[in-house]
Amino acid sequence: MPRQYAIYDVFSSDPLTGNPLAVVFEAEGLSDEAMQQIAGEFNLSETVFILPAENPAHGAALRIFTPGRELPFAGHPTVGAAIALAERKSGGNEVDIDLMNVLEERVGPVRTVAKLQRGEASFAEFDLPRLSSRIDVEISKDVVAAALQLEPHEIGFENHHISFWNAGVPFLMVPVHDLSVAAKARCEASQWEQLAPIADGQLADAFVYCRGGVAHEAHFHARMFAPHAGINEDPATGSAAAAFSGAIHQFDELLDGHHAILIEQGVEMGRPSKIHLHLEVDGGKIVQGRIGGNAVKVAEGALLID
Repeated sequence: MPRQYAIYDVFSSDPLTGNPLAVVFEAEGLSDEAMQQIAGEFNLSETVFILPAENPAHGAALRIFTPGRELPFAGHPTVGAAIALAERKSGGNEVDIDLMNVLEERVGPVRTVAKLQRGEASFAEFDLPRLSSRIDVEISKDVVAAALQLEPHEIGFENHHISFWNAGVPFLMVPVHDLSVAAKARCEASQWEQLAPIADGQLADAFVYCRGGVAHEAHFHARMFAPHAGINEDPATGSAAAAFSGAIHQFDELLDGHHAILIEQGVEMGRPSKIHLHLEVDGGKIVQGRIGGNAVKVAEGALLID
């Protein structure tokens, strides 16, 4: 039986930018091995498989795979799947409508809202299924710098220093001085795998960031490397933005209230992306977070796989 699929560019309103995502609909009957093989066939940073929800009140269940492994949660598949399901239900994005959905991921249920507008790229946002938590770890700046082919003095800015955070997927946050340092970062896979800490049975990926951005409205500029997952570099990483929220809150000492933060990523890859992060702080703590972005469909077809 052919299985329909679509390719979306996520965290961008322009085709052929952002982070490409394969969305496989009606994935019932596919084994774990088959899903992993299909993700390898698409060879995108992530492929999401749409399955019936276990809870009848929820919209769907998601399985998310990189070319090398399954993820319990990821941001651009969540945004892309929410938009793909909303467009499929409404017959496209030539309507003005907001659709709320709850998507079941391995990390837990994730509440999403998709906003479709005539003539505009669709937008979706989701509530963070887990708030970011910091994990204590001691890692030498020299070792991290060597793995990223940087100089130790180029790491850190203001009071930001290397830290380890997890909001479903763990990331080692590596602040660097400025855009020029971020641009020259390269991740040496074997060195990274030797130094990267582990949380929830997962090896931490590298999230390199600095303040500001190429786009004047960006608050932070970022790059993400995950060579052990088959991703040399990712154009946009929602799960990293979720984890990054904890570092922003701690190092920037966010005051109580609402904070809207724009993170740009993928610039060095020629696939600029914009990730919208919204945080609610109360009593000195993050009490709620949301991540959102646009997505545009660029291809569709059928998988001729049983």
